[in-house]
Amino acid sequence: MVKAIRMSRTGGPEVMEYVDVEVGAPGPGEATVRHEAIGLNFIDAYFRTGLYPQPLPGGLGQEGAGIVEAVGEGVSHVHVGDRVAYAGRPNGAYAQARNMPASLLVKLPDAIGSDTAAAMMLQGMTVQYLFHSAAPLKAGDTILFHAAAGGVGLIACQWARALGVNLIGTAGSDEKVALALQHGAAHAINYNAENFTERVREITGGKGVSTVFDSIGKDTFIGSLDCLQPRGMMVSFGNASGPVANFSLGELASRGSLFLTRPALGNYTATRADLEACAQSLFDVVARGDVKIEIKQRYNLADVAQAHRDLEARRTTGSTILLP
Repeated sequence: MVKAIRMSRTGGPEVMEYVDVEVGAPGPGEATVRHEAIGLNFIDAYFRTGLYPQPLPGGLGQEGAGIVEAVGEGVSHVHVGDRVAYAGRPNGAYAQARNMPASLLVKLPDAIGSDTAAAMMLQGMTVQYLFHSAAPLKAGDTILFHAAAGGVGLIACQWARALGVNLIGTAGSDEKVALALQHGAAHAINYNAENFTERVREITGGKGVSTVFDSIGKDTFIGSLDCLQPRGMMVSFGNASGPVANFSLGELASRGSLFLTRPALGNYTATRADLEACAQSLFDVVARGDVKIEIKQRYNLADVAQAHRDLEARRTTGSTILLP
């Protein structure tokens, strides 16, 4: 038996229960991973509240790192004793150990520890596909990135700097603004003190940005559209403030024939080749020191409810991990 988080209904942090579960032997195509660290991400709260539906009872968590303890029939690319990490569905990472589809596992380089891996796989591969595939960036581009002091945001600030991209970040306090600037943002805006749309127009001399990366959703969506230059790209990849309400496609035309995409990591890592390429790109920028993964919070798995409360109250910065 191992300890794991399970939920039988959706709701607040209190619906997560710390219980004993039986892992069992891995089935065909599966591997048993004994977690050394588990990632905490905002998408976990979406599943917990029911914004993103899943069968119940069920688990939570999409990111972890640890050691392969057993492999099922047909698994050949990972072996017992390998250090591995993963990000993405199926949910269930909030556990001391679990059986995983082995196709989702990537081997970790010796230079990257399990804590770092659990803190960076989902967030780091998100930045990788956003910057290199969903809306490919080039040196000299000017972009807007919301929640720039969060886990994804701090990685994005550093990666943008390495690419020669001018990143304008937003955050909810002066302290978080300073953090974004320290990590490579060219400019940072406290959206609680300034109108971010007006400030972006000031910074860009009225031109606007080529791309907006928005994980906030409802509260920032229209303002984000107003930050774009004609034929700019709106990348809406999260719903921290709630889902975006229905809007007229004419809103895109009236602002200069804007583009809009709502991407998800799983669609950009659906093949084994794409997954390995995305992970390797992340490993490379971390190994070079272009991107440093900063774990700002650590919680015991048993204290996951408090971790969710802190995450949703915007009391966290950088990356957060759970320790099994």
